[in-house]
Amino acid sequence: MTIMIMSEDNEIDSKSLLDIVSESKETKSRISFEEFTDERSLVSYDAFGNKQMKIKVLEVSDENPPSKWKFGDRVKVSKILVTIKHLTSQEVEEGEFDIEAIERELAEKRHYTSTNRWVPANDIKNGYVLGSRHTTLISDAAALDYIVF
Repeated sequence: MTIMIMSEDNEIDSKSLLDIVSESKETKSRISFEEFTDERSLVSYDAFGNKQMKIKVLEVSDENPPSKWKFGDRVKVSKILVTIKHLTSQEVEEGEFDIEAIERELAEKRHYTSTNRWVPANDIKNGYVLGSRHTTLISDAAALDYIVF
């Protein structure tokens, strides 16, 4: 799209819309198409559609994955920040979880653990985990009733 701009000298300048947007002061930085992440892919909903959840990665382990060639590039998540929004009341709850500590506690109390803290690096966008991986990260916390979703 091209916009015609009349300058003070009564000369007509044609600029593309992209040039105008990039010159404006509101846009401090641009992101490429590959870096863009749709917000909907980062959110998961409960069974009734009353709550939505977002998980931000706070800390990852420096441990190397056991078999990179088989499962791809993965990181081991240690701490997360869970944000739950109640859609009916617009109330927001946040909680920080140490997944490693919760995993140890569940193994000690119930002699069982189900968490798979290894998350593919491609499933972490802008510091947030994709919604398809939420269940695996919070399963132990839900089993111990730390989180109800």
